[in-house]
Amino acid sequence: MVNLTIDGRPVQAPEGTTILETARQADIHIPHLCYLMGINEIAACRVCCVEVEGERAMVTACNNPVQEGMAVHTNSPRARSTRRINVELILSQHDCKCATCVRSGNCQLQEIANDLGILDLPYETQLPQGLRKAWTTTFPLFHDYNKCIKCMRCVQVCDKIQSLSIWDVAGTGSRTTIDVSNNRVIKDSDCALCGQCITHCPTGGLRERDDTQRAFAALADPDRITVVQVAPAVRTAWGEALGLTREQATMGRMAAALRRLGFRYIFDTNFSADLTIMEEGSEFLRRLRKGDMAQYPMFTSCCPGWVRFLKGQYPQLTGRLSTAKSPQQMFGSVAKSWLARKLGVEPEQIFCVSIMPCVAKKAESELPTMATDHGPDVDLVLTTREFVRMLRADKIIPALLPEEPLDDPMGVSTGAGVIFGTTGGVMEAALRSASFLLTGKNPDPESFSQLGEGPGLREATYDLAGTPVRCAVVSGLGNTRKLLERILAGKAHYDFVEVMACPGGCVGGGGQPIDKEDRELGGVRSDRLHQLDRQAPLRFSHENPQVQALYREFLGKPLSEISEHLLHTDHTAWAMPNQRKTG
Repeated sequence: MVNLTIDGRPVQAPEGTTILETARQADIHIPHLCYLMGINEIAACRVCCVEVEGERAMVTACNNPVQEGMAVHTNSPRARSTRRINVELILSQHDCKCATCVRSGNCQLQEIANDLGILDLPYETQLPQGLRKAWTTTFPLFHDYNKCIKCMRCVQVCDKIQSLSIWDVAGTGSRTTIDVSNNRVIKDSDCALCGQCITHCPTGGLRERDDTQRAFAALADPDRITVVQVAPAVRTAWGEALGLTREQATMGRMAAALRRLGFRYIFDTNFSADLTIMEEGSEFLRRLRKGDMAQYPMFTSCCPGWVRFLKGQYPQLTGRLSTAKSPQQMFGSVAKSWLARKLGVEPEQIFCVSIMPCVAKKAESELPTMATDHGPDVDLVLTTREFVRMLRADKIIPALLPEEPLDDPMGVSTGAGVIFGTTGGVMEAALRSASFLLTGKNPDPESFSQLGEGPGLREATYDLAGTPVRCAVVSGLGNTRKLLERILAGKAHYDFVEVMACPGGCVGGGGQPIDKEDRELGGVRSDRLHQLDRQAPLRFSHENPQVQALYREFLGKPLSEISEHLLHTDHTAWAMPNQRKTG
């Protein structure tokens, strides 16, 4: 252990620990902007500078280890003055129009500047005009060059965690900024739209395309029947930005808030998650019986970020994706067929809105393969953050609302549908029902729970009615790339693989609320979903009475002609702009 003092307090820390982490463990806060532990420790912003006795120059706390006898001063006059100057210099190259910034009130730069009492800028503002190419406003991800502080977080997250390297440094000197690598246009890049660059950006430099005004316009249109679905991971996070505990942020309270916004019918994507299990599980069993997994496994297709990654990086494996649409798209397809029939309205009258923890869902809903003659399956996708902004715009305070029920017939779901929002949940839910379909008996719902916890890659083999099924679960595209390389090299062999693009699954999605303290909240959100699963009266997708009614009244059975038409898709029918050549 190393002994030192920070602001006069004696502290100890293991050798090699940085000054910043040592101070944090001692409950001493050192402001910083660029630092992400283990990901971005390059002192790009220099806001974390501290004074160390005996050192002539100021020392960056995020990348300098503690030393025996070191005396650190985090708020000495010199440290305070240096920090203020560094922040003023950052602000001189930053668009400070906070009132029109999506991150206002949840911006680390804004908070630090306010804390330092910076009310005037002593330096001339340098926002070069016309030197940077225009950013497309139609792509689901938006980059504002003039709000970028060149902290490098997006570059490091995209490269180290997601293994995509979409972002890179461009320009020199005062013109340095972050741009799409290789001078590409974002819509023509390999971007999977996982949104991890957004959730790790400390300012408003990156955000999702804002579709809230389109949603308000639909709600105001008397000729449209607005139907909204809420993804499982949203219920674990929407309350974070509204001061609600996870126990207070219930679906009943969210349903009440959505009705106050003006939505006509409020449903749950968990319903179509159960439906997805019936279709995808049946497809897996059909492939298994045919011996279709002799070389490569069947991959889940619920995550559009993963599908974009596979098609762009490993297009030769596209045929290994389940043909089942994602729960979002299945919901929209059923809403504009079965639900429209039950309501006695034309499918074109229904305007289907999704509230998702994901940015890639915006792109998925716009694919040509996700539409019929009646229009797109899903008309509009909002992230969790956009939903919260809509509540704030209408001054709706969920904490004051009583809980209200979801609507029928697509508001009933099971615990299996709930855990779709976390890594391992799709696999666990599928195996529960696959076991039933093979044996005619429900297994212990906890039989497959080991896939729901652990590192980014987990694997297990299960005996389903005498047939060994080799399974793998992976989250994060960096982990996914490693797994695919092993599979292609013949070093790993599975029958069924679940992939989620975001670390931890949808709970850590790119559309979720951003924690300005840089806490990774996927774990606690995941715990909440598993808790809801354990509390659910029904825990098997095949026991959902509304899904059973859908098959009885409309679809017939899984993989029937009509379900193949409505609930499945051809992933080979579209290509990523920069898709690699097969073979």
